[in-house]
Amino acid sequence: MHYNWNWAIFRELSPDGVHTYWDTLMSGLAWTLATSLAGWVMALALGMLVGVLRTLPSPWLRRAGTAYVELFRNIPLLVQMFLWFFVVPELLPRAAGDWLKALPNAPFLTAVVCLGFFTSARVAVQVTAGIEALAGGQKLAALALGLTRRQTYRHVLLPLALRIILPPLTSEFLNIIKNSSVALTIGLMELTASARAVQEFSFQVFEAFSAATLIYVLVNIVVVAGMAWLERRLALPGTLASGGGR
Repeated sequence: MHYNWNWAIFRELSPDGVHTYWDTLMSGLAWTLATSLAGWVMALALGMLVGVLRTLPSPWLRRAGTAYVELFRNIPLLVQMFLWFFVVPELLPRAAGDWLKALPNAPFLTAVVCLGFFTSARVAVQVTAGIEALAGGQKLAALALGLTRRQTYRHVLLPLALRIILPPLTSEFLNIIKNSSVALTIGLMELTASARAVQEFSFQVFEAFSAATLIYVLVNIVVVAGMAWLERRLALPGTLASGGGR
């Protein structure tokens, strides 16, 4: 195969005549990070809530939490993205549906909501596992000291569980960054969509996707390094690698 490599393509102007192709990739990276971070905040909040529900004494609350997990974890992400973007506005009252469709950043908001629900189901499983991994005596001791059940979860169980499950949470954070690329199917110009736009206008397909791949790798390296530092700082003796404290 004969292919003319041209890495200088990133210094050339894109069809808008204002920005370079490199600017296009950087804009895509910004949308990727914004979508991932907003989705992660939503996923973490919902995941902790549902994870706690699955450990409460009430069987109905546990079933509700499990149903949530099974619903959002077992439907493919691409299908959920289409459902949130194309189907949900049609199911709402006409005025609400039209308002949703007219939002200026509808693809971004839809991607955040979709990634938030999808990832929260996976985070909930990890939160449940973290709480159940704790010794039962900690919950009983907190209750015996006069803490309410809510205070026990807030001040004792959740902080300890989150420190235990930091490594799998790191994996989920990396996953949400990669999963954000699915948002290109609803028109969000994130990093993968930007690389595809560069390829379509410049016909330099290998350079466009090589650059996007390198950017994804660099972002992941930064995330892994940051989470590894956080993991070392918060490691519980006897549960995670904590250097001399183990």
